[in-house]
Amino acid sequence: MRTYYPTLTIAGSDSSGGAGIQADIKTMSAIGCYAMSAITSITAQNTTGVRSIMPVSTGVVTDQIDMVMTDIPPLAVKIGMLCNAEVAAAVADRLEHYRPENLIIDPVMVSTSGSMLLEEDAIEILVSRIFPLATLVTPNRMETEKLAGSLDTAEQIEALRKFGCKNILIKGGDSDSTDFKTDTLYLGATGETIELKADAVDTKNSHGTGCTLSSAIASYLALGYSLTESVRMAKLYVTRALEAGAWISTGHGHGPVNHFFSPRRLKNFNPKSR
Repeated sequence: MRTYYPTLTIAGSDSSGGAGIQADIKTMSAIGCYAMSAITSITAQNTTGVRSIMPVSTGVVTDQIDMVMTDIPPLAVKIGMLCNAEVAAAVADRLEHYRPENLIIDPVMVSTSGSMLLEEDAIEILVSRIFPLATLVTPNRMETEKLAGSLDTAEQIEALRKFGCKNILIKGGDSDSTDFKTDTLYLGATGETIELKADAVDTKNSHGTGCTLSSAIASYLALGYSLTESVRMAKLYVTRALEAGAWISTGHGHGPVNHFFSPRRLKNFNPKSR
């Protein structure tokens, strides 16, 4: 009997469909994985901003994770918006219990439109309990500056390493460069730092790119690619999704990328072969 490549996203819901759980599921599905979810919060938002956020009760968050983990264990897990300390602690409890092999942390703090998505008291739990469990942490430059208290990339990497982060991807998509965007990948096993460049895409449709990137990395890891390969392929996926959606008008603000520019069939494998 064969099985799909299951992946799990633990994140908030975006009512406009461009980011959060919705973007994660679209990304994982487009890459050929079987996407599952545990919703941590419900947001009322669209392409222009976030109106309100309601955390899901910790009992329901815990139950969602338990029900997935005990029946369809994911080959990779992506963590997104955790909202508050109570939800962050509940997620940390389950991660410490299940110890997923491939864990990607997108420390969602601020939305593309500038709205705060993570309460201050949740950051300590994210840093102290969840970061050390991660295969890869993927903050953008603004989040990295907040976490590390520095504008220098080397100092930022060192600060995140002290938090227990094994591998770090500092995203440069929010830079002012109009020619290309540069991400910085730090690999803890070798101490190597790699710069990953991609052509800048002239578009305002960038809603959910961080969610999309981290979900793509998780998907490629689930499919068996190495961490470096997964990051490179995920960055290419996001670039092509931006290009495919650049000329489409969706909403009045930052529209979504085109996750389904080249969707793949749902992949499957023989569990005994892994």
